[in-house]
Parts: sequence; structure tokens; C-alpha cells
Amino acid sequence: MLEFSKMEREIKLRRFAKYAWFVLAYNVLVILWGVFLRASKSGDGCGQYWLTCHGEVIPSAPELKTLIEFSHRVMSALDGLIVIALVIWAFRLFPKNDVLRKFAVASFALVLFEGLLGAGLVLTGNTAGSYSASRPFWAMGHLISTFVLLTAMTLTAWYASGGKVVSLKVPGKNLLLLSIGVVGIFLVGMSGSLAALSNMLFPSQSLAEGIAKDFSETSHFLLRLRISHPILSVATSVYLFFLSIWISRKTQDGWTKKFAGYLALLLIIQVIFGSLTLVMLAPIVMQIGHLLLADLIWICFVLMWAGFLAEEQNLE
Repeated sequence: MLEFSKMEREIKLRRFAKYAWFVLAYNVLVILWGVFLRASKSGDGCGQYWLTCHGEVIPSAPELKTLIEFSHRVMSALDGLIVIALVIWAFRLFPKNDVLRKFAVASFALVLFEGLLGAGLVLTGNTAGSYSASRPFWAMGHLISTFVLLTAMTLTAWYASGGKVVSLKVPGKNLLLLSIGVVGIFLVGMSGSLAALSNMLFPSQSLAEGIAKDFSETSHFLLRLRISHPILSVATSVYLFFLSIWISRKTQDGWTKKFAGYLALLLIIQVIFGSLTLVMLAPIVMQIGHLLLADLIWICFVLMWAGFLAEEQNLE
């Protein structure tokens, strides 16, 4: 009977782990649809209305951009429900004060925060082709919030799959290397959000025209900042590539080695893909692919460090 109960709990844990990974994957999908929403200039598809769409619960006779915006809102609402289910399930399976409960709750809180950010963009009119002095800050804030959300969901799935508790009580060198990587990725992400915004607001007809705008003193400051993105991307990619090799050689954990290898491979693909996106003047499909790779890089980075820090803590 005891063995049966233990087996039954293991089955429940496996199901929960699969669901946690599903929640993470679904949120990546919501993020990518958000990119399409922005890049297609459909963010004002429901006007400056929230929670309603043009004052209606369900839009009647909608335009294409209204359908795009409304579908994103529906996906976001469903996201809230599946994360609520994640939290309830976590509280039923895991004991009080368990770290997994905390990350599940954090995931839900961050989903709500993401929704408020989206509402703020709509209500302030910082959507589609409009521009205000605050819009760059909205874009960068949204990017950081997304990365933090993915961190919470990734660690929820990590712990659900049997990952050991991560501790920051490790050698200062390791924390420094981690901090540099986090700051680098965040800077690349924020500069990328500004580059995407400038590409949408001030499109160029050719690569040469775009480069000329980047260095023109009469260009909008967003265009002159755009050059920082490829520079930061290459510098950070080189750092993360060698960091992943260092961790792969240092760790004895098989999964940490795998995530380090995945990270190195994704970095190479991203640099190539980013270069093609630049040359092709950032068509929507390339923007979606570019952000997908960025999200996967961040997830692998989090998982690599989760495994490495847990291993280092156990060696103390």
C-alpha cells in the first residue's frame, strides 16, 4: 500500500512537471504573438479601451488589426487561468514554504503585472505607430518584465522536474560571472526593444539608408541608439559562449552540460539569424524568430545556472 501511494505521488509529480513546462511554452507563444501584434502595428486594434475592445466585450464587425489585438487579449486571459491552475496544483502537491510554491505564486503575480503593462500601453496610447517620450521606457520595462516572468516559470518547471534548490551561497567569482551574464542579456534585450521600436516608427527602404540614419546627427535619437544593439549582442554572445564552455568543463552534472551546450549552439544561431534580420530590414517573421531565439537563450541560461549553482552549493 505504501509503495502504491509512493508510485501514485510520483505519477502526480510527473504530470505536474509536464504541465509546468507546458505553461512555460504557452507563455513563450503569448510573447511571440505580442511581437506580431507590435510589428504589424495592431496594438491599437481595440482603440484606447481596456478591458473592453472599442467599448464592447466582443468586437462586432472587427478589422484585421482588431482581431489580432483581441486574440492577444484572449490568449493573455487564458494564460492567467492556466497559471492559476498551476498555483492551485502546486499548493495541493507541495508542502508549506516549499520553494516551488513560491515560484508558482511569483509566476502568477508576474503574469498579472504583464497584463497591467499591456493595459498601460493601451490606455496611454503607446501602441501601433504612435510615439511619446515615455514609449521607449514602456518597451524596455516590458522586456525586463518578460524575462523575469520567464525566469519564474522556468524555475517552477525546473523544481517540478526534480531540480535541486538553488542557492546564492557560492563563491563570489561564480556570482560575478552570473551577474555579468544577466546584465549583458538585459542590455541586449533592452537595446533590441528600442531597435525594434525605431524600425517600426522610422522604417528604411534599404540597409544603406538605415545605416545612414544611424549615424546622421539629424536622426531621431532612437535611430542613433540602434547601433548599440548589434554591438552589445556580439559582445554579450562572445562572453556567454565562453562562459557556457567554462561551465560545461567545470560541472559534473549531465543536464548542466546539456544546457550549456544548447546555450552555445543557440548563441551561434542567434548571431547568424540577427545578421540576416538586419540585412533583410527586419520583416515580421524574422522579428518573431529573433525574439524566440532570445527567449530560448534566456531559458537555457537560467537552467544552466540553476544546475550549476545547485551543484556548487552541494559541494560546499
